[in-house]
Amino acid sequence: MNNSLERVLEAAGASKCKWKEPMENHTTFRVGGPADLFVEPESGEALAAMVKICREEQIPFQIVGKGSNLLVGDGGYRGVIFHIGETMAEVHRTGTVLEAQAGITLSALAKFAWENGLTGLEFAAGIPGSLGGAVVMNAGAYDGEMKDVLTEARILDQNGELRWISLEEMELAYRSSRIMREGWVVLGARMNLTRGAGEEILAKMQDLAERRRSKQPLEYPSAGSTFKRPEGYFAGKLIQDAGLAGYSVGGACVSEKHCGFVINRDHATAADIRQVCLDVAAEVYRQTGVTLELEVRCLGDF
Repeated sequence: MNNSLERVLEAAGASKCKWKEPMENHTTFRVGGPADLFVEPESGEALAAMVKICREEQIPFQIVGKGSNLLVGDGGYRGVIFHIGETMAEVHRTGTVLEAQAGITLSALAKFAWENGLTGLEFAAGIPGSLGGAVVMNAGAYDGEMKDVLTEARILDQNGELRWISLEEMELAYRSSRIMREGWVVLGARMNLTRGAGEEILAKMQDLAERRRSKQPLEYPSAGSTFKRPEGYFAGKLIQDAGLAGYSVGGACVSEKHCGFVINRDHATAADIRQVCLDVAAEVYRQTGVTLELEVRCLGDF
């Protein structure tokens, strides 16, 4: 494995690389053991070259963003984690169109839109993720979602090709997309917004932020909404009605402020969090027959 990883390092160029990097530093749950090799690609081309080597050498790899929808096991990850973050976070405006790289945070993107007098991204200001992951899962909140503003995405496809795809080709739906199903990697996106008044845009962002603060347990590490919304139901209400508010395993528990959130309340392990999720899903199913599906992605050795 190490000789194979050396090939990845040779192709990394100016990309930042770290051995045995703790993944707790790169997830909003603040848990997760070390990745064998942690790489922050400097460009889509560098990432494509390193992914090609991983496939040739049969090295396991995963591509992650801000880690806001990720639970990494306490044993870490055997292989390469490619982190699309600050090294790929540029944004540019042409008229009402924003073109941004996948590593930019949604909060920074929404702020850029506001500063340029563009409305349409206010919903994204408080979502704790990056653009790449938001495109993959069609992230949304309150009155908006990514498919409302996206026009194109730059991807690395399963054949190692870098190309742009249209909104229609993305096949975005509730927390899903063709990108997710095909295993494509989002490297950037174009969004078409609308001109608006700066004070109105800011007021809406502040209103949504206050609603989020008042209803969500933002004072604790979490991955946001832990479960997808079952058709015809709300996950948080099902969990609350099942009497699971405050249910805990180790340092992890169901938030009493918002039962749709599993939180790291007190130095939880990834195993604690995963067990709470499993127990909650089992109990809700026992009481109601409704299956709760994790919105959070589990990765690595538990």
